[in-house]
Amino acid sequence: MYERKKVILYYQKDNRYSFNPLIPIIENHFELFFAQDELSLLNLIKSLEGEKLILFSFFTTQIFEIKEVIKKIKELKEKALLLFAGGPHPTARPKEVLNFGFDYVVSGEGEYLILEILKKQPNQKIVYGKKVLNLDEFLPFSEKHKKFGPIEISRGCPFGCYFCQTPFIFGSKMRHRSIENILKLVEILIKNNKRDIRFVTPNAFAYGSADGKTINYYLLEELLKNIRNLIKDNGRIFFGTFPSEVRPEFVNEKTVSLIKKYCDNDNLVIGAQSGSERLLKILNRGHNVFDIYKATEITIKNNLKPNLDFIFGFPHETEEDIKETIKVIKDLTKMGAKIHLHTFIPLPQTPLFKVGLKDYEISKEFIKLIRELLPKGKIYGQWEKQWVIRKKLIEFYKNIDSE
Repeated sequence: MYERKKVILYYQKDNRYSFNPLIPIIENHFELFFAQDELSLLNLIKSLEGEKLILFSFFTTQIFEIKEVIKKIKELKEKALLLFAGGPHPTARPKEVLNFGFDYVVSGEGEYLILEILKKQPNQKIVYGKKVLNLDEFLPFSEKHKKFGPIEISRGCPFGCYFCQTPFIFGSKMRHRSIENILKLVEILIKNNKRDIRFVTPNAFAYGSADGKTINYYLLEELLKNIRNLIKDNGRIFFGTFPSEVRPEFVNEKTVSLIKKYCDNDNLVIGAQSGSERLLKILNRGHNVFDIYKATEITIKNNLKPNLDFIFGFPHETEEDIKETIKVIKDLTKMGAKIHLHTFIPLPQTPLFKVGLKDYEISKEFIKLIRELLPKGKIYGQWEKQWVIRKKLIEFYKNIDSE
């Protein structure tokens, strides 16, 4: 073990799933510490002796908070300290993040190179990660440090929605963890009294699919059946729900029947995003409005609750698009669905990033809809917080460079 080097993770709620696969790689080589907030991080830096390596992973929505934390760390004037950044935003904007005050930035997937970087810092300040071709080679959580979470079963997405970072960071080809490996991980969770089994995947019903677009019913059932046979009544399986979702065109009688047969969730999270046919095409969603209605109908028919994601404030959104989306939302809530509402946030490395950096007022019709559905418990989400972040991002990037 590299005794003199202490590794501190800025381990917050929003980034813990990003860190969890790295912890098992690091933990046998360095002494690890976890800071869950700014105060505990600053106290750790001041109290620990020797060289300290501090790791951050963050989304675009966190950049203002992270910049303030880095500023306060710099004010401590610690000499034996290096700052590392990784995650979605550093991957998309590595030069920008380096200028926040970081010593090194990892752009891309870091599992294959994290130890090399921590043991011996590279000559270049920006290091580009290699794609993780085989998820079986890496654990998704740490038993040693009791940092558990959902099992990542797939990575990458073939659909390329223009507002989403996933395919641009992880690639368009889906990579799947093997069923054998997943079962070993479930055994670890059960052994540690973690009896709720959840999963991380861009689209749960695409598990095992060679192209990510065609449902592999056999492998999907084999996955769920084997987990159920393993845990029996000693645990619960949550699939196609938080923290993952399913695409609407993947919801059919057969896929939903697998949820009913093997799983414990009472709901499905379905990515609808818009009720405008025109806008769905512009966004490169790969499904239509009919798919949304059909998925909702099938979900309710099978006594599951549909929670549908919708986003407002897209850069190409017109008044007609808004009216159509509002109509669809009203129809779905009358059917029995709940709406998870989001504000569009322009994310770097996506086709809508630059065009999305323009001021936009919330439609009065959307405000009216929210006021109508919120008291009835039919709509929820953090659209207000996201709206504030969007305004700050627009101001931050008003003189955007060419990176």
